[in-house]
Amino acid sequence: ERRVPPSTGRENTMAAPLPTVKDLLSRTTEDIEAFLGGIYEHSPWVAKKLCVIKSDDIGTVTELAEVMKNIVDNSTSEIKMKLLRAHPDLCERVGKIEGLTDASKEEQSRAGLQSLTSDELEKFTKLNTSYKQKFGFPFILAVRNANKYTVLAALEGRETNNSEKEFLTALEQVHKIAWMRLLSCLNTEDSKGFLTCHVLDTAKGCPAAKMRIELHRVSPPEMAGLVGSFVTNDDGRLDGGPALKGKDFTVGIYEWTFYVADYFAASGSSTAGQPFLDQVPLRFGIDNPDDHYHVPLLVSPWSFSTYRGS
Repeated sequence: ERRVPPSTGRENTMAAPLPTVKDLLSRTTEDIEAFLGGIYEHSPWVAKKLCVIKSDDIGTVTELAEVMKNIVDNSTSEIKMKLLRAHPDLCERVGKIEGLTDASKEEQSRAGLQSLTSDELEKFTKLNTSYKQKFGFPFILAVRNANKYTVLAALEGRETNNSEKEFLTALEQVHKIAWMRLLSCLNTEDSKGFLTCHVLDTAKGCPAAKMRIELHRVSPPEMAGLVGSFVTNDDGRLDGGPALKGKDFTVGIYEWTFYVADYFAASGSSTAGQPFLDQVPLRFGIDNPDDHYHVPLLVSPWSFSTYRGS
């Protein structure tokens, strides 16, 4: 659910329209500082510095996030360490941490950290204690789109880092948390991002024409469902331009379904009686509403691959 950052203290404005970046930056300094004060955990100084350097060149959520990131990156090591230490301890169950912000509480809840089993909590506690003793700050992970297994695996892997590498890794996670918080509190419907697709038949070395494709939105749950059905043209692309753009191009998890067995049957390709590939699902995430996401499929009757193109 989209929300106004909890740091604003305006809990009754949950249903109010979210501002665009331009709308937000046209407000008073006090309003901007209040709205963005909680984007970096317990660090309103980032929003204060943003207001000092506020530029007419900031027009998208990507540009706003980059300016705020640069403010943090250009601060002293001591200030960065204070920022890291301002984050809650992920080992605690949601609601047990005094001073936990609503944003952190929601993020940890989504990751299922409140449902750790006793064995998981014991392992988590042991790793977390070792981590804090080694690095001097809590383990930080952008958990909004993760689960407890991701958190446990990341903690176990990062505990072996040296101090310099882990300091930079933790800061990277802080920036990722800030990015996701910005996305949740700003209107990005005027963003210029879009989604395209291209299918290539690697067995014949040509575009895969007349292949049926479906696009589903998987998350957020309230928007899940079929987005559209398509048939590739002679170039293996979609007629009519992008599959998603404008207000329909939203951050979330999506899935292409390529009906490859039907395509190869129609093209006369040699396949097994029971085709090795029937439908090929590709699940992928859209994280930035300002970006172009190109998700192609390279496929034969026996194999397929994909990548994020441009």
